[in-house]
Amino acid sequence: MDTVNDPQVTTDATAYWTIEPRTGELRHEQLPQPGVDEARVRTLYSGISRGTESLVHAGDVPESVADIMRAPNQVGSFPFPVKYGYLNVGVVEDGPDSWLGRRVFSLFPHQDQYIAPLSSLTRLPDELPSRRALLAGAVETAINAIWDSPPLYGDRIAVVGSGLIGGSVAVLLSQFPVERLQIVDPDPAKEHFAQKLGLRAEWVHPDDALEDCDVVYHASASESGLATALSLLGVEGEMVELSWYGERTPQVPLGANFHARRLTIRASQVSQVAAARRARKTAADRMDLVLTALENPVFDELLGSDHSFWQLPDVMERLHSSTPSGRLEIVDYETT
Repeated sequence: MDTVNDPQVTTDATAYWTIEPRTGELRHEQLPQPGVDEARVRTLYSGISRGTESLVHAGDVPESVADIMRAPNQVGSFPFPVKYGYLNVGVVEDGPDSWLGRRVFSLFPHQDQYIAPLSSLTRLPDELPSRRALLAGAVETAINAIWDSPPLYGDRIAVVGSGLIGGSVAVLLSQFPVERLQIVDPDPAKEHFAQKLGLRAEWVHPDDALEDCDVVYHASASESGLATALSLLGVEGEMVELSWYGERTPQVPLGANFHARRLTIRASQVSQVAAARRARKTAADRMDLVLTALENPVFDELLGSDHSFWQLPDVMERLHSSTPSGRLEIVDYETT
C-alpha cells in the first residue's frame, strides 16, 4: 500500500498483504528514519505459521476473536485487507551503534525491511542459525503449554499431533524424567523425528497409543485428534489444548467415561504467560528460555522448505491448498 510522501521518508519497503479470500499481493510502502529507541531491520527470513496463517489467508478468523488474534505488528483488520505474520529474523541496518549488524527476532509480518522499537527486538546469539531462530514463536508456545500443565517425575505423557507446535512440545518434554513419552501421529514419517529425541520418546499411530496418561498435549487441530487425546487420559488426567480451530466447531466427546474419569481440558495460548508462572516470569524471561532451548539442533527437524518472498502470493495459496508438512515453511528474502 503506497503511503503519502513525507519529507522524513527515506526507504522503500515491500510487504505481503492478504486482500481477499485466498488472495494476497505485495505492496510497497515507504519507511521513515528510525526514531529514538528504534531500528530499521532488513529481513533475512520469515516463517509461515501454517495453521493460523491459513485461517487468515482464507478469511476464517472469527469476528468474535478478531481483536484477540491480532498479531503484535499487524496492519489492517480481519478479514481484509491485512498485513499479518509474526515470525521474523533480520539484521539491524540503522539504529543505535550497539545494535548495528546484530541479528534479531521479532513478531513482525512478512516484509523485507521495517522500523521497530528496540524493545520489540530480541538479539540472537551468534551461534544460533537464522532459520532455526524462526522457531522461537513455536517454542515459546510450547514452553507456555508446559507451564500450563507441567509433567511430574515419572508421568505418562502423550503429544497428539507432531507438527510445528506439537513437535516443539515433544522436544522439550523429551528432556523431562517421565516414564513414557509417546508422539501420536498417523504419519509414519514422524518415527524418524521421535528417534531423534532419544530413548524416552517413541512415535505411535493413534490406533496403538497407550492409555492411562497423566497429561496429554493436543496439537493436531483435528476433531479426530481431539477425541484421541481425551481417550488416552487416565483418571483425573488433564488434556492441554493447543489447537486453534478458527470458525470450525469440532465435536468434543464428553460422553462415555469423561465424567467418570474426572478429566480436565485446559486451553493454552501464548499471548499471556501461563498463570502458574505469571507472578515470577515475564514474557522476556520466557523468550530467554526459548533461546536457550533452541541451542538444541534437533529443532532443525521442524524446518521445512524455503520459498522466495517475491513469490509469496502464489506460495500462500499453494500451501493453503496442499497437505500440511508439519514443518515451518520459510520465506527467503534473498532469492527471486
